[in-house]
Amino acid sequence: MSVNTLAALVRGAAQRLADAGVPDPLVDAELLAGHVLGLRRGEVQAALIRGDEVAEADAERIDALVVRRSVREPLQHITGTAPFRHLELQVGPGVFVPRPETETVVQFAIDALLNAPEPAPIGIDLGTGSGAIALAMATEVPHARIFAAELSPEAHVWASRNTSGVENLTLVLAHMAEAFPELDGTASVVISNPPYVPDEAIPRDPEVRLFDPAMALYGGADGLDLVRVLSTRAAELLRPGGLLVIEHGELQGASIREILVADGWRAAATHRDLTLRDRATTAVRA
Repeated sequence: MSVNTLAALVRGAAQRLADAGVPDPLVDAELLAGHVLGLRRGEVQAALIRGDEVAEADAERIDALVVRRSVREPLQHITGTAPFRHLELQVGPGVFVPRPETETVVQFAIDALLNAPEPAPIGIDLGTGSGAIALAMATEVPHARIFAAELSPEAHVWASRNTSGVENLTLVLAHMAEAFPELDGTASVVISNPPYVPDEAIPRDPEVRLFDPAMALYGGADGLDLVRVLSTRAAELLRPGGLLVIEHGELQGASIREILVADGWRAAATHRDLTLRDRATTAVRA
């Protein structure tokens, strides 16, 4: 008869994760236990209070996942899923794991689509990765037509899985500089979370440095190589008055606004995320 209590397992797992430097050890311990047991986090917490026991096989499975997390393998790679707004996305090696801050960035695009005068406004996500941004637009603005491009074959596989069966979303394997020439001058919104880390600025977090694909991270000497591409390509894709939305690092807003203004964009503005860090810059096509 098992004497493993879930409370003891989670407590021990959280301590091991804390010792390994994992940022939210208790949260991750509860989520890993829930993944093995088929429980949501709230159900895990209820089971902790009740003093539920765990079968030996499940305890061993939890332990194995804790070992993986303790070497800083991303939680999302271990569970195979990542939450994004109302979505649950499939993710894993080869694709950038969507971040909570991007959930606020995509709101600019969703609002623009909801307020667009066209009966079926067009939104374009360049460099879609897992498909998070494109899928949020497609599902939250169902009357819109959404188009997404991804250059990485590995990431494209994940995006294909996540967007399969979504009728108002078209996904292609293409470079953002060349995607969707047939849509030139028609889009209401172009949005991108491009790679924006300067080549020499190696990320501190092991989850990012060791597991996120380099193609999704590094953007040239100043991190803005693909922002320059976006400025040019989005101006071709958007109709007059259309909105460009770019996610970026907290110190890049001023430089991005300079690029956009020099290229003839109007109303370039940088916006903060929920942690009050500059996170997105928007501009309007003249």
